[in-house]
Amino acid sequence: MSEGHVLVDATEERCVLVGIITSSNTEEQSREYLDELEFLAETAGAISVKRFVQKLPLPNARTFVGTGKLEEIRVYIKENEIDMVIFDDELSPSQLRNIEKELECKVLDRNILILDIFASRARTSHAKTQVELAQMQYMLPRLKRLWTHLERQKGGIGLRGPGESQIETDRRIVQDRIALLKEKLKEIDKQMSVQRGNRGQLVRVALVGYTNVGKSTLMNLLSKSDVFAENKLFATLDTTVRKVVIENLPFLLTDTVGFIRKLPHQLVESFKSTLDEVREADLLIHVVDISHPNFEDHLKVVQETLLELDNSDKPTLLVFNKIDAYQYVPKDKDDPSPLTAENISLEELKRTWMSKLDATKCVFISASDKTNVEELRETMYKEIKRIFAIRYPFNNFLY
Repeated sequence: MSEGHVLVDATEERCVLVGIITSSNTEEQSREYLDELEFLAETAGAISVKRFVQKLPLPNARTFVGTGKLEEIRVYIKENEIDMVIFDDELSPSQLRNIEKELECKVLDRNILILDIFASRARTSHAKTQVELAQMQYMLPRLKRLWTHLERQKGGIGLRGPGESQIETDRRIVQDRIALLKEKLKEIDKQMSVQRGNRGQLVRVALVGYTNVGKSTLMNLLSKSDVFAENKLFATLDTTVRKVVIENLPFLLTDTVGFIRKLPHQLVESFKSTLDEVREADLLIHVVDISHPNFEDHLKVVQETLLELDNSDKPTLLVFNKIDAYQYVPKDKDDPSPLTAENISLEELKRTWMSKLDATKCVFISASDKTNVEELRETMYKEIKRIFAIRYPFNNFLY
């Protein structure tokens, strides 16, 4: 299978998901990771029909899961005509080869699944180049797996001497392609840098957050534009910038690609240029899906990514979105089990977060039904006005 293949073209592929529970993650966390993996598979156009989970101290170096579990998976996919098996962690090249040999079906890991989704979502030349670069970097150490059916080329006129195997030839081709893509990205980045410089001295505001938290919906609401928004992971890949005016104060609003845990390193590297919009922003609006039971984990993933980009100290407005979908299940007084997120009311949650943060930096909204959007606008206005006043102290009377 070629890593450049886009899964979305193959509709309704049936798959099984595989994960492990180790000392570093709990059973509950493993279940949540597989929930997210199922959502990724659905986004790519596949149907998940079963999950296989195994408790292991560490992943098996040869086949990720134990031989007994792998045999269980093999029997199931044969009996149920399963098209592919998706593992929730990155598989090494040797693990991929060994697992494919045992299962005799298409095997993907979380990384290649995300790369395929990105490839299907890319629209502009910039995004397509970034994704292709990430795919090529992922493919390079796995070429042996892709070309095991080819034998060493025979010698002959013009080919005498040490010669090259097909895999060595392809490795050179991929390396040359990577170098070419990097040069192409440099040129695109220069052009985008000029574009950013031509936007004048308007205050820049960037929407950041975990994938599928409603950033594009909020972008449409604030800018009255029509940015593509869908209830799927990575609906937005290309950076969108709109000029927005709140009251009489103009500023630039940017929608960026969503973050996700276990994001492939190749994508992080390739998309760093896209995240220049985040680096150059004066204010970050961190959007969080409060209806998700593990929203605090998602919040941490985004904060860690921002830290990696040296943006952790930037002024940030925390926006808890989807309050319309928040589910509260009161806990029985006699129930000895620990509290979960759904046992806490929205009002209690608001008080908790408001006590941690300055009230002007934390807003609870629903972008879909426009609840508390005016409060968000007012809060944004105050923050942007404050930034504008520092930058242009003599023009402050205009606002």
